[in-house]
Amino acid sequence: MQRICVMGLGYIGLPSASLLAANGYQVHGVDVNHAVVDALNSGDVLIYEPSLDVMVKSAVSSGRLTSAVEPAKADIFILAVPTPFHEGHLPNIKYVEAASRTIAPYLEAGNLVILESTSPVGTTEKVCAWIKEERQDLLVPGTAGNNGGEQLYVAYCPERVLPGRILMELVSNDRVVGGVDMASTAKAVAFYRSFVEGEVCATNARTAELVKLTENSFRDVNIAFANELSLICDELNINVWETIALANRHPRVNILQPGPGVGGHCIAVDPWFIVSSVPNTARLIRTAREVNDYKPQVVMDMVKTKLGSFTAPVLACLGLSFKANIDDLRESPALYIVETLARENVAQMLVVEPYVTELPASLQDRSNVQKRDLKDALDMADVILLLVDHNEFKQVDKSQLLGKVVVDTRGIYN
Repeated sequence: MQRICVMGLGYIGLPSASLLAANGYQVHGVDVNHAVVDALNSGDVLIYEPSLDVMVKSAVSSGRLTSAVEPAKADIFILAVPTPFHEGHLPNIKYVEAASRTIAPYLEAGNLVILESTSPVGTTEKVCAWIKEERQDLLVPGTAGNNGGEQLYVAYCPERVLPGRILMELVSNDRVVGGVDMASTAKAVAFYRSFVEGEVCATNARTAELVKLTENSFRDVNIAFANELSLICDELNINVWETIALANRHPRVNILQPGPGVGGHCIAVDPWFIVSSVPNTARLIRTAREVNDYKPQVVMDMVKTKLGSFTAPVLACLGLSFKANIDDLRESPALYIVETLARENVAQMLVVEPYVTELPASLQDRSNVQKRDLKDALDMADVILLLVDHNEFKQVDKSQLLGKVVVDTRGIYN
């Protein structure tokens, strides 16, 4: 039985680890958060993803999934750690570097190291350099002193999954696999073909890195068009939802829906990785990011205008997650909007988020913020701000909105 060590047990690492255990691999998961490790070793999960809790319990009870704060020897090492950015939207790959150096003492000739974290172009090559600095005795591809002998294999394979469908899409989606050299590509392709039903496409590491960034930048640019169109419609007093619906009746037009901004770790972050690499060339990608980053401010200005009609306003904020029907708050424009309005103390705020049990720390100690269920919030509010199109919010009877001021950033009450 092949052994796999997964570094990082978050929204990608944990589903990947449990899926690999279900496919017969012996998996050792690693996370620096002791609470995550303790929960997993008890068969519990601290994040929400459909069916993940069942798969984790099965994997842990079978003994094929263990967790710790330190790595263990393995045949394959998967790096699934965060890649945020510094101030100024510059990539921050310190977690990738830390994971690379942490696994170095456990590596042996013939091992395969795979970076799955979304990363700037050239990061996989840096993984090789970091490992080589720690292990001069290993033959590491892309570094000096590799003349013969069994080497280490290093490749890049980005995740391409949608929260809420992760376990399904880890298996069904096509994967792009790029090694630092041809031997690494071949070894990594063989690994993914052991459990992926979609096509496994072979390329080189730099191309694979750019493919992932390209996918999310493409989506970001298209969302920016919809968001900019919503601003244009507001200025011209035209219904943006009707405009898009009618325009989309053209057989070659498919405009996306606008929203309060763009969130999640991928679309809100990845385009900046391209911009940072070629700042003078990626002009359209930069502009799209700026449009989407500006949209939350537009929403907040609109809300404050509506609240100005009331002497002691009550504001119901529907949703905190970055997209519908998940608990993921990473880079969420909804959360940013609520945090900012709370900090500015614009109203008594009632927050409705059915996918989290308690408010995030940034909102917990604010006297003007309460977590409420949907019915109470709708009954008590003067102004209703819809930020996330959760299914529960879509099922609201329109009669519950009578007499309320509604700011609908998703178009479901429009």
